[in-house]
Amino acid sequence: MKRIVAPWLLFAATLCPAGQLFAATPYATGHPRLLLGAEDVAALRDSWQQSELFRTAVDQAIADMEPHLRQLPDVPVPRDAGGGYSHERHKANGIVLAQAGALFQWTGNATYADLVRRLLLAYATLYPDLGAHPERKEQAPGRLFWQSLNESVWLVYAIQGYDAAYETMDGADRKTIETKLLRPMSRFLSVESPETFDRIHNHGTWATAAVGMTGYVLNEPRYVRMALLGTGEDGETGYLAQLRQLFSPDGYYMEGPYYQRYALMPFVLFAKAIERNEPERAIFDFRDGIIGKAIRTTIQLSYAGLFFPVNDAIRDKGLDTVELDHAIAIAYGASGDPALLSLVDDASNLVLTADALRFAQAKEAGEEEPFPFASRHFRDGPAGDRGALTILRSGAAPGHSAALLKATSHGFSHGHFDRLHWMFYDNGGEVVTDYGAARFLNVEQKSGGRYLPENASWAKQSIAHNTIVVGGQSQFQGSATRADRSWPTQHFYQASAYQASAYQTSADVQIVSALEESAYEGTRLRRTLLLIEWSAVEFPFVLDVVRAGSTRPQRYDMPLYYKGHTIESVPPTTAATALRPLGESSGYQHLWMVGETALPAGSRLAHTWLRRGRFYTYTALANAPLRVTSTQVGANDPNFNLRSERGLMLRTEPIENLAVVGVLEPHGEYNGAREYTVRGRPLITDLQRFTGAGKDLVTIATASDQLAVALSYDANPNTAHTLETAAGTYRWHGYYRVFTRGGSTTTDGADI
Repeated sequence: MKRIVAPWLLFAATLCPAGQLFAATPYATGHPRLLLGAEDVAALRDSWQQSELFRTAVDQAIADMEPHLRQLPDVPVPRDAGGGYSHERHKANGIVLAQAGALFQWTGNATYADLVRRLLLAYATLYPDLGAHPERKEQAPGRLFWQSLNESVWLVYAIQGYDAAYETMDGADRKTIETKLLRPMSRFLSVESPETFDRIHNHGTWATAAVGMTGYVLNEPRYVRMALLGTGEDGETGYLAQLRQLFSPDGYYMEGPYYQRYALMPFVLFAKAIERNEPERAIFDFRDGIIGKAIRTTIQLSYAGLFFPVNDAIRDKGLDTVELDHAIAIAYGASGDPALLSLVDDASNLVLTADALRFAQAKEAGEEEPFPFASRHFRDGPAGDRGALTILRSGAAPGHSAALLKATSHGFSHGHFDRLHWMFYDNGGEVVTDYGAARFLNVEQKSGGRYLPENASWAKQSIAHNTIVVGGQSQFQGSATRADRSWPTQHFYQASAYQASAYQTSADVQIVSALEESAYEGTRLRRTLLLIEWSAVEFPFVLDVVRAGSTRPQRYDMPLYYKGHTIESVPPTTAATALRPLGESSGYQHLWMVGETALPAGSRLAHTWLRRGRFYTYTALANAPLRVTSTQVGANDPNFNLRSERGLMLRTEPIENLAVVGVLEPHGEYNGAREYTVRGRPLITDLQRFTGAGKDLVTIATASDQLAVALSYDANPNTAHTLETAAGTYRWHGYYRVFTRGGSTTTDGADI
């Protein structure tokens, strides 16, 4: 009989490489079918105790599980929002299910499998009668939790436990668990919630992973098809579409590092399940190995173990989170990359999987290599044409300097209005900062752990970031819909490899430049950021060149937020005699004016602060008179939700064109314990800007040397340029060139 091929299969064939259509069921032989296979359990159950690191991880899990073995399942009726008892209990129970299942696999102790059975049966009794959660979130309410996202996360964990304990249960218990819990929850998360399941967003990723993993365990091919291709099974949505649309070709996730970390876990766990059940899909090769790229990019988007707090970010998240625990283990299992071994030292960060055991064994065998943290230009958007997030690093050693320029797409609902925003890290921590999100995650007293009202009124607003604010309004007038339609233009980027010899003898320069033309109607904003290592100063420093132009006079504000204690400001700041907010809306209502001074056009500001035993001086000058305001976050904050952080703001009167040059120089040392201070004042003594014919020249001088940076904004990288200035005549090709004293060239810029 002739075989009939369904139309959706023909469509799927155009989405997937040859040989990667759906496998005939069963997907795998026996259970478990997800992170471990039956062959892994048989082969590894007796070998894991030879690894001290992995054995410690198992012992820790056993200790954590001990209280749960001695009590009846605690499965409360859902009542609380995030952070409340019922929320936290259900969340913990999901983790218990996965961990108890893993312990059964590794130890063979059936007590853990029975814990999984008892807990799942308790949920099978509770779940069928649940309606919408009483504290439901407006956009996507759950049943067990206040939002369906948490339900998806719970199922990702719970299905691992069921998979592990499946063979120990009798048919009646399996039927009860599947018909009253796992199948109803899968239907609720998919066909009953298509607005979430089919969303190209981290909520959709968790939902598709939960339903797809459940499909493999239950031997339910439709669940797997929907997870991969969306509820319409046409490939327009679903897991594969998310892999195509949410990541750039460089593995950058458009919602920013914090949500890249969060979304990474369902991406990698479902990928591992796909590889185990349908290896012919070669899922880790999909889209030129995008999953592996995403893992490595996530790691690169960190400094001293913490993620850059871009967009809606909780600032204490980093490489020691459970999402990275899974991702790093899976990435090592897929690649064997010894650099990944350097990222985990504590047994508490080892998940109980075969990949993690191999990881531990390789680490103990001394195969570890340093992870190659480096300057990177991460393009944004599915085709890599929606701006970029650029990191300029002075090296990979602890305490290295790193400057970041955000010139990306908006990032959906979690995006902030902060095009051309920059940050600086040095000496192991933040120096020029991003506020991140206004939220106390899972602290019930603070709006139930939700994003606080100040997240919208302050943290997302442009004035909360180190960018250029025009007319006292946030970019795109605070409309995420408008912001999602455009993105900055990348002018050029160049990052040379760090070389100690170059640092000792000349200037080593890394540079990125970007243009924003849509944030404000009729206004062009351009920022060029350089990280320079120069033998005339102690540490790498930042040169920041800003140009803004409008078709009509505008008031420009340039805030700079920093961590540390103010040492001095030249000219001196006049302290305010009474606190007053800087405005009434667009975030200004949350800023206290605590002091100010006037700066004539062409005059220099030098503001110094102390952070972690090192001094930092920000020197700036502009082509127009400035009002320099000292600010503090916290005005109009009746519930004390905001952190009290200090900053500066450079403000102009209405003008058409603005040019600002800033230098941030780290210098010296303060040692309170030994009672000494060294080089408390900057080595850079002079800063000047010359301009002409669409070009800039910035000179930076110390007492003994001078550096000049010539910049062109011509789109052609091969154009020859000449700029005659009071400092001399400078000639170069391309976007930029750096000159030492006397006009000799040290660096010639080219497009890369």
